[in-house]
Amino acid sequence: MPRFFITLSYNGKNYVGWQVQPNGMSVQQALQDALSTILRQEVTVVGAGRTDAGVHAREMMAHFDWGESPFLPGDLVHKLNNFLPKDISISAIRQVHPDAHARFSAVSRTYKYYVTTVKDPFLHEYTYRLFFHPDLEAMNILCGVLKEYTDFTSFSKLHTDVKTNNCRIEYARWEKKGELYEFTVCADRFLRNMVRAIVGTLLEAGRGRLDEQGFRHIIEARNRNVAGDSAPGHALFLEKVTYPDNIWL
Repeated sequence: MPRFFITLSYNGKNYVGWQVQPNGMSVQQALQDALSTILRQEVTVVGAGRTDAGVHAREMMAHFDWGESPFLPGDLVHKLNNFLPKDISISAIRQVHPDAHARFSAVSRTYKYYVTTVKDPFLHEYTYRLFFHPDLEAMNILCGVLKEYTDFTSFSKLHTDVKTNNCRIEYARWEKKGELYEFTVCADRFLRNMVRAIVGTLLEAGRGRLDEQGFRHIIEARNRNVAGDSAPGHALFLEKVTYPDNIWL
């Protein structure tokens, strides 16, 4: 059956996360409802991964299968954007090979997290405000340490259904851009709550409470209870999902 990838972005403020849940509206549910209404047949959408409640995505990828009457991708993009709420936007629909998978075919995912020390009424919904000035050098030393490890159990939500807690972090770094402190991290995969737990732990180093030895102890302990608190979800953005070139038709 023909398979199609959807490229979308969303503001996660009003959603319980990407995945369908019984306790509220999810982005996945909103997208499935819109597609099913427009195509007049129940459609299931599979995402590139989960984002937690309140987390945003500048680029999320999802796929669905459709073997009924053909459609023009541009027309379907237009109809979906007219149907979906203003906080979800579709930018492209492209056909892929039938065995391509939005989650399992992805080779990397990139997240960004935004921190500020300034009270700004136009940024507070998308940044985490600190009441201290973080030490970027100290945090970036620990970013280098992250790339030496693969088991990130200490930064994973407990009792998840994944088979392994191993990930390969390709890039991790803090940068100061004006009044914002921007953390960028790229890996082949992420565990539930992983980025927020890493950010919360790195900020402990940023305020002088954690050194390299302590950070290594946290990772090697493979115990979520020894890591720092998770940073709030509203300042986290899924930035990009990358796939091999050969999946596209």
